[in-house]
Amino acid sequence: MSTTTKAAPPGAGRRAAGEPRGGRFDSSLGLIMLLVLVVMAQGPIRRALSAPVTQSWMTVFVAVVLQALPFLVLGVLLSALIAVFVPPSFFARALPRRPALAVPVAGVAGAVLPGCECASVPVAGVLVRRGVTPAAALAFVLSAPAINPIVLTATAVAFPRDPEMVLARFVASLLVACAMGWLWQRLGRADWLRPPARPSFHGHGRGAAFWASVRHDVMHAGGFLVVGAMAAATLKAVVPASRLHGAADDPVVSILALAVLAVLLSICSEADAFVAASLSQFSLTARLAFLVVGPMIDLKLFAMQTGTFGRGFALRFAPATFVLALLMSVLVGAVLL
Repeated sequence: MSTTTKAAPPGAGRRAAGEPRGGRFDSSLGLIMLLVLVVMAQGPIRRALSAPVTQSWMTVFVAVVLQALPFLVLGVLLSALIAVFVPPSFFARALPRRPALAVPVAGVAGAVLPGCECASVPVAGVLVRRGVTPAAALAFVLSAPAINPIVLTATAVAFPRDPEMVLARFVASLLVACAMGWLWQRLGRADWLRPPARPSFHGHGRGAAFWASVRHDVMHAGGFLVVGAMAAATLKAVVPASRLHGAADDPVVSILALAVLAVLLSICSEADAFVAASLSQFSLTARLAFLVVGPMIDLKLFAMQTGTFGRGFALRFAPATFVLALLMSVLVGAVLL
C-alpha cells in the first residue's frame, strides 16, 4: 500500500504557498509606492494644507462635525430604543379613529420619536401596515424628524442668539405636516400608496435589532453629516463671498437657493441646524426654509419613500411637500423672525 502512494511534486507546496505571498508582495509594493509618492509630494501637500482657503475649509468642517456629532449619536441611540422596544400597536391605539383628528395628533406625536428621517419612514410604514390611516402616518413621517426634542435642542444650540428660530422651526414644520396629511386625506388615492410588505427588523431578537438599527442610522446619518459638513465648508471657503452675498441679498433667490440646497445635501435633521447656522450670509427666513424643507424632502428621503410606499407615491408626494414647506417657511418667517 505504501509503495503505491505517489508523493506530491517537490515544488507544489512552494507554489501553493507562494501564491498568497505573491499577492501580499503586490499589495506591499503598492503601499510602498504610495508612501514614496506621499513623501515626494510632501512639499506641495504641506503648502496646500497651509493655504488660507484650506485652513478655512478645515476649520468650518471640523466645527460643524464636532457640534453635531453628540446630537447625532444621542438621536441614533434613542431612535433605536423606540424602534425596538415600543410596540408598533401603541401608536395605532393612541390615534383617534377620525382621520381629520388623527392627522394633527399624529403630527404632534412626531415629537416622541427622537431620530432623523431615516427612523421616521420605517415607523410610518409600520403604522400604515397596522391599519393607521395613511394621512395620519404621513403627517407623522413629516413632523417626526423636525419637531422632536433632539432636533429642537440642536437648533437651540446652533442658534444661541436667535432663540426664535426654534419656535419658527417647530411651528412651520408642524403646520406643513398637518397640511400635507389633510391634503392627502382630501385628494390622495389608495392606489397611489403601496403598503410596505414586512417589518424593518423581522426575525431579529431585541438586542440584534437594536444594534442593527444603531448601525444603520450611524452609517447613513453619519455619512450624510460628513457630506453636509464638507459641502458647507466648501461653500464657505471656496465660493466667492460676493456671489454668496449676491444670492443672500435677494430675498426670493436666497430662500429658493437654500431650499434646493437642503434637498441636494440630504443632511440628517439632527445635524442640519449646525450647517444652517454656518450659512450666516443668508437671512433667518432663508435658513428656516433650509431647516423645514430638508427633513421633509431630500434625496435620501425620496429614495426611502420610494422603497417604502412606491415610486408613484413619492413622485406625487415629494413635489407637493417641497412647495408647501417653502411657502410655510416664508409665512412663518415673516411672522416670527
